[in-house]
Parts: sequence; C-alpha cells; structure tokens
Amino acid sequence: MAETVEDTGPLRGFTAGITAERKAGELGALLERRGAAVRYAPAMHTVPVHDDGELTAATEAVLARPVQHVVAVTGTGFRGWIESAQAQGSGERLLEHLRSAELLARGAKARGAIRGAGLRESFTAPTEEVADILARLLEIGVAGERVVVQLHGDPMTDFREQLRAAGAEVLPIVVYRWTDPEDLPALDRLIDGVIAGEVHALPLTSAPAATNFLARAERTGRGPALLAALRGVFIACVGPVTAAPIARAGLPHAMPERARTAALVKLVADELPAFRP
Repeated sequence: MAETVEDTGPLRGFTAGITAERKAGELGALLERRGAAVRYAPAMHTVPVHDDGELTAATEAVLARPVQHVVAVTGTGFRGWIESAQAQGSGERLLEHLRSAELLARGAKARGAIRGAGLRESFTAPTEEVADILARLLEIGVAGERVVVQLHGDPMTDFREQLRAAGAEVLPIVVYRWTDPEDLPALDRLIDGVIAGEVHALPLTSAPAATNFLARAERTGRGPALLAALRGVFIACVGPVTAAPIARAGLPHAMPERARTAALVKLVADELPAFRP
C-alpha cells in the first residue's frame, strides 16, 4: 500500500512503519486518523502447517497419554489447532481428550477460542501475559505432568524450559510457520527508510514480524545500521510476546497497559510527540 497521511492530529508530521500482515489496515487507519503518515511493509507471511505432518504428529503425541494442563496462547492458534485436528479426522478425539485437562488462557481471545470449541478454561491470565500462567503452573506444581503449550509467534523457550526444570513434560503445538513476506521490496524500503531517519515510530503487533524485520536487515548487510537507527525510533510493542525479540536485541521500547491495537495507537499518539531518543 502507498504511504498515506491526514492533515490534522497529534501525529501530524510523523511517519509510522507497519510490519504487520494481519490487521495492518486497522492499525494504519487508527494512526492515520491521528495525523500520521503510514508506510506499510509486512515483515512476514503466515503459512498454516496443516499439511506438513508436524502438527499432526504433535497432536498424536498429545493424544497418546492424558495431559494435565493446556496453555492457549492465542485465539487464532488454538482454533487453528482444533480445525487442523478436525481436518485430519481426530478433532472429536482431541476435544474429548482435552476435557479432563486444566485449560489456561493467556487472554480474552484465547479464552473465547477455548469456549468456542465447547471447552471451559479454568484460568485466564489477569494481565494477559504468559508470566501469569507460568507462575500459576509453578505454584500448583507440574512435576511428572504433561503440559501442552500452543505456540504462536515467539517460541517461548524460557517458559518451556522453566516448566521442564519443574519436572513437566512439555508438548509444544506449532500451528503456523512464518516465511518472508510476499513483497520483500516493500520491507527493504521500510528498512532503508528507518536507516535514513524517515520513520519515527514502529508499532509492532507480532513477534514473528519483529524478528524477521531485524533478521532481514541482518541477512542483507544492514543489521548494524538498522539497530543504530532504531535507537532513534519510538518502538511500541503491543505486549510482552511481541516485545521479546526487541528486548533480545537490546532495543528500548514501550508497551501499553492492555494488549490491544487501540491501546497501542494511543500509546504512540501520547508519547511520540514528546519522544527524545
């Protein structure tokens, strides 16, 4: 999409780069309404893994023995898992298998997906962060128990390792894979724009997009220049999962109190005008 801009609003004169694939239009429209110019450049492309055998094998591993806990990280990912199992003919078996487990939802969307499948959650993270779920599982104890973790975006390596250290068998469920975006030149132009100082804000809504944004620059010899330039950009991450690759890169960033697109845009509108690198 071409760069667009409104004439009024607190973000007039500022340019925001959008790396999201899903909901890019919604995010861009909210920023434009506040006066920002927007550059659209999806940093990754989402591909379901229904047909590559890995998800089917992971589901069969879950079905092999009773599971005690199931962590639903995202609504889209949990629904995708159930839909994949249904397409493979094991959907009803899986749902019945999960009924005896404790289901834990990271947030409202994950909770909605659980209920939409005819199941019932026993815990929803009050801050919509996986840290709440980890704290609960470690508090009640998971030694000798099987914990299913539906992944979406960040691989949650530390989360899984802490559960294993507590004695749990952890079964990761990968529902989607991420590849380079279909329009790589647009992503390269956004990277060049950040390096040139033409982009003032990066509102990020996806860990894979954040990861591939940095990785694309590194693969094309622009990694150090991008990291240096990003210290002069207001980086806003919708939540801690999205922020993880940014934090690993040592980049300063901000997060809204609630992991919502509207809250992310409000954060940018409130803080970017006064932002000083």
